[in-house]
Amino acid sequence: MPSGNASQMPPQQANSARGAIAVTEREFEQEVLRSDLPVLIQFTAEWCGPCKTIAPEVESFAQEMSGKLKVVKVDVDKAPAIAQQLRVQSVPTFMVFAQGRIVDSVTGALRKKQLRDMVEPFLPRAEGALKPIEMAQALRERAVVAVDTRDAAAYGRARLPGAKHIALEEIESRLAELHMLPGHPVLYCRSGDKTKELAAKLASEGVSVAFLEGGLLGWEAEGLPVER
Repeated sequence: MPSGNASQMPPQQANSARGAIAVTEREFEQEVLRSDLPVLIQFTAEWCGPCKTIAPEVESFAQEMSGKLKVVKVDVDKAPAIAQQLRVQSVPTFMVFAQGRIVDSVTGALRKKQLRDMVEPFLPRAEGALKPIEMAQALRERAVVAVDTRDAAAYGRARLPGAKHIALEEIESRLAELHMLPGHPVLYCRSGDKTKELAAKLASEGVSVAFLEGGLLGWEAEGLPVER
């Protein structure tokens, strides 16, 4: 995959066109150390076969994470001082920077899912978001009650343990009922998108509501139990 054109473009334009930013030693401080977003760095080289193999996945991942994570590429031959300072021994090597410091580093040709798992702990989170593992722990402690916002048929087929059912379109008119449950209510839908949007809307109106990241699909992907 040719890199000459992107390296001649301004960082913002390269990011828009290709997802990842080609960063030089001169740009490293501004693009990485001073970044407001977490940064995933791929150390690469033009002669690196595995780097070329995973390039499409890295670019796709960068585009998917736009606004949440900055993805940059550093060519170790063009930025030897950076590679030496960060003790990069081989390529590809991936590093995550958050708030100007290294928080994780992995050497090898990582795929998209591995990249996602690597950066997930450092991504900005929506207000009220609970990860499936966090939700499972809170359910065991009886600190929360799951509220299924899907239709009644979907709720009847499979649901989180002990979940109550209130359809999504009814939530705003039944907020008092939510807070009468024997635990903090946590909304969930199939994939998490709809309850995330609703939680953001309610938060803008001064009402704090928790939701399950990834919804029922995310819960099942973690191998957590469901009631049927």
